[in-house]
Formats: sequence, C-alpha cells, structure tokens
Amino acid sequence: MFKLFKKDLTLFFHDQRSVVLTFLLPVILITLFAFAYGSTGAYDGRSEPLKLLVTDLDQSRSSKAIIYKIDSLKNIRTVISDSLKARELVTKGKYACALVIYKGFQDSLEAGNAMPVELVYDRSRELEIGILQQNLISILMSSTSEIIIKKNIEKYLKELFPDEENGISDDIYRNVIKDDRNKQAIKWIPIVGIKNNTRLGLIQAVAGTAILMLLFSVAGVGTSILEEKENGTINRLLYSPLKGSTILYSKMLFAFFISILQLTAMFIFAWLILNMDMSVNIPGLILMIIATSFAVSSLGIFLAAVAKTRQQAQNLSTIIILVMSAIGGSMIPLFIMPSILQKIALFSVNYWGIQGFYDIFWRALPLEQILPKILILICIGVVMTLASIRLFKRRITKL
Repeated sequence: MFKLFKKDLTLFFHDQRSVVLTFLLPVILITLFAFAYGSTGAYDGRSEPLKLLVTDLDQSRSSKAIIYKIDSLKNIRTVISDSLKARELVTKGKYACALVIYKGFQDSLEAGNAMPVELVYDRSRELEIGILQQNLISILMSSTSEIIIKKNIEKYLKELFPDEENGISDDIYRNVIKDDRNKQAIKWIPIVGIKNNTRLGLIQAVAGTAILMLLFSVAGVGTSILEEKENGTINRLLYSPLKGSTILYSKMLFAFFISILQLTAMFIFAWLILNMDMSVNIPGLILMIIATSFAVSSLGIFLAAVAKTRQQAQNLSTIIILVMSAIGGSMIPLFIMPSILQKIALFSVNYWGIQGFYDIFWRALPLEQILPKILILICIGVVMTLASIRLFKRRITKL
C-alpha cells in the first residue's frame, strides 16, 4: 500500500502544472474573495472613499457649508456636477447616488420649512446608500443649518410659552426639535431599477452564471484543437486541400455558434421558469448575446492557441476562467467589491458582459447607451481572434 502511495505521490509532484493548479489556484481565489467580502458591512475595507455626486442649485452660504462638511468626512468624497449630468451618471451606473440641493435651501432653513434636498440613487447599491444615509442626516441636522433652525424654534417657543421665566426646559425643546427634524428629512428617490419587474438577484444569477459556464464550454471547444493535434487528426487534415487557417476558422465558428445557443437557452429558461422580463430591450439583448458570445469564444480559442498540450490548456483555462469570473462579477456582485478590484475587473470579459446585461435588465438603458459595452466586447473578440490566428499559423508551420 505504501509503495503505491509513494508512486502516486511521485507522479503527482512530477506533474508541475497539477501541483501549481492544486495549491496556487485556491490561494488566488481565497485572496480575491477576502478582498471582496472584507468590505461587506464595513467601510474600512474599501481602498478609496465613497464618491458622492453633489448638485448645488442654491449656491448659498448654508449649502456650501453642508457640502464642505460632507467632503470633510474621511469615508466620503464629493464630486460637483450639474443636475442632469448627475442623474445620467447614476442611471448609467457610474455613481451610486447624487445629492441635489435645490434653490431656496437657505431661505427654507431660515423660515423653518422643510429642506429642498433629495438624494437620487441606484437601488442595487444599497450597501453604499446605507453608509451615506446616516452620515448625511447627521450632517444636515447638526451643521450650520441646525443653528438657524434652533434660533427659529427658540423664537417660536418663547411665543408659545411666554410664562416660562427661566427659559424653555430641555424636555420641551427636545420634543419640538425632534418634530422639526422629521420635517427636514431628505427625500430618497430611486431612479434605477424602477422601470422593470426583474429582481436584482435574478439578473446577477442569470448573467453571472451564464458567462461563467459559457467560458468553461468554449474552453472545452478550444481544447479539442489540441486533442486533435495529439491524435494526429490535424496532421491528416493538412494533407488535404484545406488550409491551416481554415481549420481554426471552423473551430471559431463552432465555438461562436455554440456560445450563442447556450446564452440564448439560458435566457429563455430564465424567462419561462424564473419569470425574467425579456421585453425590456430586445434589440439590445440580441446584440449583447452576439457580442458576448464572440468575445468569450475567441478567448477560449486563444487559450488553446497559447497552450502546447491539452493538459496545459485545461489547467491554464481553469485558472484564468475562475480568476476572471471572481473579479469580473460572476461569483461576487461587483458593487460589493472594494474599488481596487472594481478597477481590475475592467480587464475581464465577465465584467463587460455582466454590466451590459445590467444595463438592459436593471438600468433599462436605451440601445445607444449600451453600444459602448457591445463594441468593447467585439474589440476583445477581434484582438483575441487575430492573436489566435497568428499563434496557430506558427504551430501549423512546425507541423
């Protein structure tokens, strides 16, 4: 028994790629998940402060004082913008929310009326909104605006209780100021995720899982090229009138076709079984499926073109696919990741595909605003295809 154990152990450590896959991949994934989940529920895990769009239509002393106090918080950084641009950026998912201070803010404070302030936000970014809510209310109620309110309330109380010779009691003051604060509440208005009936979790599950499984499928198609090379099939095909590039094109076309079928089948399943609304933007959905399929299939073929053997291609594709899926949003929703991982996610196919489907099903954006992500996916596909052709021609020349 121990001799067989020693034999298997020796074979295992002789296969360096298997050793790397066994030990390195879990370490990489644990690190990624630790970075991502480390920020959940605690703002200290974020590498950068939360950015808050601010529109100051009042341009008064009080409104500027409010913005200065918000910006002085270590967890929040304000970004000044106009009202229309701020709403557009929130709608496109560039920012979680925007604070709008309307004209007449200072006049309302001095008159003791409700503050004309609202915060428009994306409902999918509730973690960040929760961080903001407590800070904003605290600042608005304890800053210079409260001093103005306090003066008005004290004047009002003296008129209401003229017999209080020793001044207004603390209990009376606290009760009135509490009621007055309720009148000063910020209006919280969701402007993203209100035009459709699809749940956010369902969109994440369908889009994230679909692209993850699609990557594994096309990696298998790409690996079949190396399998045919090892079996001598490609050598026999080269004796035929077929050109070497034709063999690769046929594999690319097959991978592309299978990708479209698989993505389409997943969305049809989500529509029929999970009641996912497919009527939000049919042209955008069709183009996103085609662009995502092209980018993913070209990546699968590229991995096969880089590897020299089938085993190497399987190990390499497993590592790359899992890492891209972890940072790209397939395994962990992107909006709960720290900002450093959100920036790294831009280099993954998963990110552009998932965000494109978010634009369709959650943000309900028109086709022209989804096109940039579609074009980026097509560019990824073109670059990977050209690189695969070049590498494959070198291999064919050697054969």
